[in-house]
This record gives sequence, structure tokens and C-alpha cells, in this order.
Amino acid sequence: MPKLAISNARLIDPKSGYDKRGDLLVEDGVIVAFGTDLFAEGLSPDIENIDADGLILCPGLIDMRVVTGEPGAEHKETLASAGRAAAAGGVTSMVVMPQTNPVIDDISLVDFIGRRARETSPVNVYAAGALTKNLDCTDMTELGLMSEAGAVMFSNGDAPISNAGLMRRLMAYSSAFNALIAHRPVDPDLSRNAVAHESDFSARLGLTAAPAAAERIMAERDIALVELTGARYLLDLISSTETLPALRRAKSRGLDVSASVSINHLALNELDIGDYRTFAKLDPPLRGEDDRQALLKAVNDGSIDIIVSAHDPRPSGDKRRPFAEAGFGAASLEMLLPAGLTLVADGQLDLIAFLRAVTSTPADMLGLPQGVLEIGAPADLVLIDPGKPWMCNVDNLRSHSRNTPFDGRLMQGAAVVTICNGKIVFDNHRV
Repeated sequence: MPKLAISNARLIDPKSGYDKRGDLLVEDGVIVAFGTDLFAEGLSPDIENIDADGLILCPGLIDMRVVTGEPGAEHKETLASAGRAAAAGGVTSMVVMPQTNPVIDDISLVDFIGRRARETSPVNVYAAGALTKNLDCTDMTELGLMSEAGAVMFSNGDAPISNAGLMRRLMAYSSAFNALIAHRPVDPDLSRNAVAHESDFSARLGLTAAPAAAERIMAERDIALVELTGARYLLDLISSTETLPALRRAKSRGLDVSASVSINHLALNELDIGDYRTFAKLDPPLRGEDDRQALLKAVNDGSIDIIVSAHDPRPSGDKRRPFAEAGFGAASLEMLLPAGLTLVADGQLDLIAFLRAVTSTPADMLGLPQGVLEIGAPADLVLIDPGKPWMCNVDNLRSHSRNTPFDGRLMQGAAVVTICNGKIVFDNHRV
């Protein structure tokens, strides 16, 4: 594999806090050198060079929550189309959720995801194994066997497990081999048939809504079970102010509890559903502006550990329906980085806190070698233009299904070159 140099870049390693102007050299898919004046004596003509011209070079993003249609619903999204979208968005590793058809609930499906991704995807793809068979919230899966087969974490997708006894057994079992359990904190009885956040706004629209308490109640229960079992636990997609005190108390007591939030819930609020705008129909629902501001503060102070795209693309036929009947979800892989950079440009989100939540922290949580600028680390990198102004147009998205609530929005910042395992998988640098 030829050598690749990136010169004259602003090198940022979110984990260590390194932030200096310099150069970086890649050989055989790994970082072999980086620092200031690395190429002061010039470059060998056999080394391909990208002149960054002061743009940010940092680890490629790691997206811990991606829903694809493959296997079983390739008309929504394939691993190949998701991989292309990821590369265009600076994402070099993504974790595929288990809600495929068939469900990723045994070692054969974990193996299939790995093999298929290596054949078709330009970026790294990892599987999240299902917590229960067929996501039916009844029978436990073989977490240990799936972990040995390569599953990096375990989730029940969007189906919350209301049976506390079952969740306790899952946590106890997972703690025996230090597996990570990610669970949506939502009480299914309080949120049944809900399509929006319970508020005066949703009431005026006449929409069936779920209270924020539905999230807090399940979060409190799961944290109590973590204390009982010693499990590693991720509060998956928190969306409300009410959940944050429970999260902070758990952390203060030394429990192995972390939390993720979607970029949608950091950048948007319930008003974005506007006149029944189905592209903004999400699960969990977009909540109030006070919730959005609280979530941003929690990312900045480290209470929320992970930011995800929550990529869940839907065909146009699922979205172009009355709001109550439309499908939940959005194509967000390409929007994770630019939406975050736009929040940084607006002064709402700290740059290092944002980059840490999409690089080194997910890498550490999943036990992956990526997510850092270190000699010997995989050369999964993204060159970022933080000042690039552009408008989101769904017609330009690379996802197979192109529904996003950011359509028509002005953005600031984008990936210009994405490198995965030392190979350039996206290049908008010379356009």
C-alpha cells in the first residue's frame, strides 16, 4: 500500500487534547508519524500528498447507531449505500443495529454483517447483537457467542424491554464478559401510539404524544438494575431534561453508565415538525427547546458521552403520508458531522467535546483501536473544512432513502477527505 501524507493541517486528537498545526504520514493503513514540520525537508515523489491548507485533520467519526435495511429491506438502505453515505460524512466506522430481517440475534447474522460489509462497504462496519430473540422482549439471545463472533455491543433496537426480571438477567449475563448493553429508556405503556412530544404544541396539532417522564422512568429502572448487577450500560438516545439528573447521579456513584444522544435532538426541537412535517418525525420525538439546550450543555460538560446519527432512512412512501401514519426515522449519516460543526460555529457546542463524543469515546466504549491520532493507530481520518457554507439538499444525499429534517437548512462545515484504513474513500478536496 503506497504512503499517504497530509501536510499543513490542524491536527486534533480529541482524546489527548493535542491541537497543533502539522503533518501526518500514513503507511500500510496505519499512522506512522505526525507532528510539526514533519515534511520540512520535502516529500519523496512516491508519496501521495494532500495539502490540507490549515483544515482540521482528526480521527474519522465512529457512529454507534445506524439502522440499515440489509438484510431483508434493501430498498431502504444497503450496507454499501450506508457506507458511501458514511464516507461522505466523515464516518469511518459504524455500528449496525439489530433490527434487520432476519434480526441479528445469532452468530450467523453477526458473521453475515461482517462479511457483507467487507465486500461492499468503503468504511468499517460492526454489528450490534440483539438482546432478545427476534427483538420480542421474551427470550434472551446468546450474548456470549455473538460477542465471540464479533458483536461489539447489544441492543434491542427500538423495542424497550419492560420486563425488569428479563433485563436483570441480561445485565447479569453481560457483566460476566464485560459486554456493553445499550437500551432505549422508554416506558412502552406511557408512549404507546405516541407520535410526538407531550406539550402544548403537540396538543394544538392534535397529535398523540408521549411525556418525557416515559424516558426518565425507564432510565431510573435500568440504572437501579446496573447497581444490582454491575453491568456496562448505555442509555441509548436520551432526549429530555428529565433524564439528566438520573444520569449524573449514576455517574457520581461510580456506576458504569453512559448515555448517547442523536445529532437531531441537539440541532432540532419539536417546532421542526412544523405543519406536520414527517421528515422530522423521529423516535424518540423531538422535544422542547429547553430539552435541546440541556442536552447540549450535558455534551459540553461530559455528562452525555456519545453523539450518534441515529440513521434510520425511510423510503418516500413511508414518509409522504399523514403525520400519524408516517414512519419514524431520518437519513442522518451524512448530517452527523456538518450538523455538529454548525452547532460549534454557532457557539452552542464545544469543538473538542463534539469530536470526542464521535471519535475516542465511542472507540473506548466499544474496545476499538480507532478514534485517536497515535502512531500505530489505524489510519481512519477525516479532513474537515469547519467554515464551508452549504445548503442541505436531499437530492444530493448518498443514502438509498433520502429523508432528512435538515433538508433546506444552511450548514457550516463538512468533510472534504475521508480516509479509512489508509485508503481515500471520499475526496471532495480538489472539487
